[in-house]
Amino acid sequence: MKKKEVRTEVTFDGLGIAPKIVQALDNLKFTNPTPIQHKAIPLAIDGSDIVGVAQTGTGKTMAFAIPVVQRLARSAGKCLVLVPTRELAIQVEESFRKIAPGFGLNSVVIIGGAPMQPQIKALKKKPRIIIATPGRLLDHMQQKTLRLNEVEILILDEADRMLDMGFKPDIERIIKFIPKKRQTMLFSATIPGEIVSIGAAHMKLPVHVEVAPSGTAAEKIVQELFIVKKEAKKKLLGELLKQYRGSVLLFSRTKRGATRIRKMLAQMGHSAAEIHSDRTLKQRREALDGFKKGRYRILVATDIAARGIDVVGIETVINYDIPDDAENYVHRIGRTGRAGHEGRAISFATPDQRKDIRSIEKIMNTVLPISEHPELPKEEFVTRTVFSSTRRGGKRRAARKPRRW
Repeated sequence: MKKKEVRTEVTFDGLGIAPKIVQALDNLKFTNPTPIQHKAIPLAIDGSDIVGVAQTGTGKTMAFAIPVVQRLARSAGKCLVLVPTRELAIQVEESFRKIAPGFGLNSVVIIGGAPMQPQIKALKKKPRIIIATPGRLLDHMQQKTLRLNEVEILILDEADRMLDMGFKPDIERIIKFIPKKRQTMLFSATIPGEIVSIGAAHMKLPVHVEVAPSGTAAEKIVQELFIVKKEAKKKLLGELLKQYRGSVLLFSRTKRGATRIRKMLAQMGHSAAEIHSDRTLKQRREALDGFKKGRYRILVATDIAARGIDVVGIETVINYDIPDDAENYVHRIGRTGRAGHEGRAISFATPDQRKDIRSIEKIMNTVLPISEHPELPKEEFVTRTVFSSTRRGGKRRAARKPRRW
């Protein structure tokens, strides 16, 4: 007679979390830690330096927020969390606010695009948790409205994105003003060489915690690739929006393109908003809030939003334009399929973008399945240009040979 298999449910018990925080998590209906939380929280509570790698949407913020709150509750120090975008800074503080106030820990968001005076006023209240973008943090340091001599925990969140955005010199300058006796935690979806060098230079024997290979997308995301001519993208988009009726996050390669697409969607009768670096902080907040509440069905964004949007329940991500950087594909599609939900990621590639798709597939270690739409003509990738022997006007005529792969 076979023994019945007993499955042990993974909970927050046994991770070394203080009972008061466990109670707060229970009140929030957080009962089961994600893999990155299960691995990172005990190490972080013990004070280890950590390099944490996990795909987007897997609970990285709480993986460091819980240990930070517990460690600060028994010390007089501060925590600095550096993030790449304004939106992510606001969302990180939202996570802290779920558990920190119960321990008398106040927080502040220091970001560009917002007035300095309210931030200065908030800093005078001596917040224990500072969430900041590098540029605005340096502004405050230069004006002597903020000192980092009491920081005992440093978090570099979405570190690879910060490096992509050119923040490495700023990060290096900031770290010089933080006491060397500190705990440093670095969280990222991918691990490029620059992150390895930061870890070696500024961390003490960091523990590498990886719950998925670098560049892996969430398991429950269905991916599709359409090969489509540029002039046919609008028609394909219209057909897909009829097919998938839920919320859609649509990515454009440029700010100007995002505005153009948003206007095009409005003409098609869809409620849409846009979010990119040319929009004010107020406009970006309104767009994101409207998207969360369903006022806008579609949010058109550039890659600035690839890491800055934490909305559970996004049905579909559409890459209207393939990203310049293949790694951004992982971050874009990670906006769907969050918190265990299913999601769909659809990409539009023009016939001459074979190389871009191959770069994405190399990072993802998979082949993107090619789909066709019955309302559009079949297209294929062009692999190379050859010269035919036919001459017209005494010149050799170039002929493209398409190939399906």
